[in-house]
Amino acid sequence: MKRLNLIRLFSLLVIIAVISASCGKKTIPPLSNSLFTTNPSPLELVGNKVPVTMNGRFPAKWFDKSLTIVVTPVLKYNGEETLGTPYTYQGENVAGNGIVVPYEAGSAITMKSEFDYIPAMKKSELFLRFDFYRNHKQVVGFGDVKIADGIVATQALANAATSAPAVAPDAFQRIIKETYDADIMFLIQRAELRSGELNSTNMAAWKDLVKEADRNDRKNVNVEVSAYASPDGGFKLNDKLAEQREKNTTTYLNKEFKKNGIDSEINAKYTAQDWDGFQKLVQASSLQDKDIVLRVLSMYPDAETREKEIKNISLVYSDLAGTILPQLRRSRLMANVEVIGKTDEELANLVSGNNYGDLTVEELLYAANLDGVSKEKIYTAITQKYPNDYRGWNNLGAYYYKNGQNSKAIPAFNKAANISSRAPEVNMNLALVSLADGNTAKAEQLLGNAAGANSLGETMGLMYLQKGDYNKAVQSFGNTVSNNAALAQILTKNYSKAQQVLDAVPNKDAVTYYLAALVAARTNSTSGVAGNLKSAIQKGASTKDIASDIEFAKFLTNPDIRNMLF
Repeated sequence: MKRLNLIRLFSLLVIIAVISASCGKKTIPPLSNSLFTTNPSPLELVGNKVPVTMNGRFPAKWFDKSLTIVVTPVLKYNGEETLGTPYTYQGENVAGNGIVVPYEAGSAITMKSEFDYIPAMKKSELFLRFDFYRNHKQVVGFGDVKIADGIVATQALANAATSAPAVAPDAFQRIIKETYDADIMFLIQRAELRSGELNSTNMAAWKDLVKEADRNDRKNVNVEVSAYASPDGGFKLNDKLAEQREKNTTTYLNKEFKKNGIDSEINAKYTAQDWDGFQKLVQASSLQDKDIVLRVLSMYPDAETREKEIKNISLVYSDLAGTILPQLRRSRLMANVEVIGKTDEELANLVSGNNYGDLTVEELLYAANLDGVSKEKIYTAITQKYPNDYRGWNNLGAYYYKNGQNSKAIPAFNKAANISSRAPEVNMNLALVSLADGNTAKAEQLLGNAAGANSLGETMGLMYLQKGDYNKAVQSFGNTVSNNAALAQILTKNYSKAQQVLDAVPNKDAVTYYLAALVAARTNSTSGVAGNLKSAIQKGASTKDIASDIEFAKFLTNPDIRNMLF
């Protein structure tokens, strides 16, 4: 019996010796999680990454001089784990490239890491894993040490699907102003109307245009007469001459209008010396010394001095008298026509009856924004009738995108891009599609060609949200009222402004109330959390997602909130 006990004792001693040999000279005491902190705590999603800085300390007389320790951040979630950046530390007697930790004093440590975010990480925990080595052989240590919870994934609420696509504008004008002119020329120092001028082709066409505009119910017309004399011959003579030319012209037009039943107002005036017209003609001419004439005009504002100085340049003046001055002896007739477009009611009735045939592309683009019409039908009609106008394809894609039909929106945007690759609206919408796919790099490239697109600021704000640059997101959103704009305010901790934006959202959905609950949580309003979560759930928010959101963790003990979620 005594022999059996001795054998058992010997075996136990052997086991202890083996364990001691494998573990080293002494067991490794565990480290308390109180030695470690993280920034941020809890962990937060920034862009598509979860960055973290970990600070800690190896206590004095803890780090064995012969040990090497590899410390690895480990994010654990839903039965899985993701490893971060490992750091190697070593004792004073170890020859290696690790960070040396003095045995007597211990050492503070700082580690940085980041994890690629996936939604499953929303409810997770951050641990430090310690792997121990002595003489290049792994030895037994202790388990993973939890140092933080995670992840505040509020940024992930940014939603490209709710961001407004860019609609290419129409150039529709209810009233289009057009001007048509004709000249009646006079001989030098004469005011009589000549039959050759009155019966010219241009004059006949101008009178026909006035007649047609006067009789067209969709047009208004008024006529202006401006009579001139050339700036030679003295002011008194020219003043009287220009006045007579105006009277003769106006009298003639009144007779013609009366004969043709034209009821159009005639506004008449005259200019004694047409120096402005003279300067323009000289500037546009090929006269050899025109710069000299222009210099005289700039040097002498007085009309008589100008005329005298120009006549002193004998060679130039003969050219002026033969080419420029005759063009200034005229009456200019101007017909100002207002073309009155179709009313909203007329356009709505036409497109509602699928009567697209006589409508211009501008009328169709405008009509698509009227109440009670089918945008899809109108934009489709534009792509068929005007297939080479990118706006029809772009706006059809915008309609589909806004209604969650991306499978139809993307081909329409691509067709618009094939027609006009530089169109700002097309590039902005393709950037929006890229943001929906999480491709911020491609989106940023496309937005570089989107200047001038409407709703560009909203899309830029969304891009900066996804990149984690929240201050730029706020600037880009500007006065935009949307869930995404409110989210940017929350992420920059401007909770009062965030609530103002949320209150102004016209069609509040589950995300609107969810964000309002986040504002309440961050401002410690339990009643605000409860009320807004209730509204969010009524609008379709997932109780499971709410319960797993670390933002609401401290409110789960509230019976009203707990009963809502569990």
